[in-house]
Amino acid sequence: MVNKSMYELGAKPNKIRELFEFGKARAKVVGPENVFDYTLGNPSIPAPAIVNETAIRFLQEMDSKQLHGYTSNIGDEPARAAIAADLDQRFGCGAKASEIFITCGAAPALTAILRALAVENGEIMVIAPYFMEYKFFAEAAGEKLVEVSADIPDFQIRLEEVREKLTPNTQALILNSPNNPAGTVYTRETLEALGALLTEKGEEYGHPIYIIADEPYRELVYGDAVVPFIPNVYPNTIVCYSYSKSLSLPGERLGYVYVPGFCADSPMVYAAVAGASRGSGHVCAPSIWQKVIVECVKTRPDLESYDRNRRALYEGLKDIGYTVAKPDGAFYLFVEAPNGDGDAFLEISKQHDLLVVPGAGFGCPSYFRVCYALDYDTIIRSLPAFKAAYEEAKKEEK
Repeated sequence: MVNKSMYELGAKPNKIRELFEFGKARAKVVGPENVFDYTLGNPSIPAPAIVNETAIRFLQEMDSKQLHGYTSNIGDEPARAAIAADLDQRFGCGAKASEIFITCGAAPALTAILRALAVENGEIMVIAPYFMEYKFFAEAAGEKLVEVSADIPDFQIRLEEVREKLTPNTQALILNSPNNPAGTVYTRETLEALGALLTEKGEEYGHPIYIIADEPYRELVYGDAVVPFIPNVYPNTIVCYSYSKSLSLPGERLGYVYVPGFCADSPMVYAAVAGASRGSGHVCAPSIWQKVIVECVKTRPDLESYDRNRRALYEGLKDIGYTVAKPDGAFYLFVEAPNGDGDAFLEISKQHDLLVVPGAGFGCPSYFRVCYALDYDTIIRSLPAFKAAYEEAKKEEK
């Protein structure tokens, strides 16, 4: 006997991973250079040299037990202090080491927060488009996911719909800015209006409504775009972060939860996050990378190649005729399917060895996502495939 819901979750393939495996199989047939795989959000720029150099130096110079041994469950104090100091220096938020809980990336950070906030009949609100795993994370924590429809074409937030769907059971609202899949950065004006609404309804309901700020793409912004630090806009914000994208370390699994001291019930929330992590089998984040981050916490990514890719693909798709949400951050484009159906468009694009992610899983079934963390040459060579798929989809529409 097994748990039915866990079996269904494990047996149901992740659409992105399923397409990734399809692409690998096609590459064996037609050659990897002829498959244009825009599915997986894997950083294409290398980790900054200082990150690799620091890890190598530690491996060569430090005692093995000191380097590879357990750390505290909540994370090494020097690493927590370094992260807190960096946050305070950048955002003036007064972060302290005691408010940082180091995790194995943003996903465990988010799941720990959701489990920490799980109460009977609890609800978690998300804004479409949203990262498709949020639904599974919330349901695994025993919470109901409440979706606010997408604000097309700007992909900000439908505040009146948020107001309509808030209830006394609403525990938190997840915000992902810059956004996966649209690359949208929520404006300060939008966030201030949302914060005022949550404050009003929290006072009415007699409990705080938290914002969970999911920020793995915080540093991936372009041009003049500014990502507001949400705790400075709305105090009842809990931050989860990952170094997977900013330092190109997705496989090394290092991130954190930040529970600001000015957040409502912050000691209880922090303790509940620690308890939720403990209950899920968390022992500690990888020790070597905690030591590396002490010396590399101020390192930022070089975004030149991402920005070049972003501009080339955005302009290329627009020239073909696609309707595209212009991204200010992350490394994704969210594109309206020419035939109005992301799933149907995928089946067309696959015939041209062009792999995209349908938007239904993100809450926008008429769109599809492409990740432009690829080689520039691959993007340019893929444009004829995009054009052929576009023309075929428009024919079928008629």
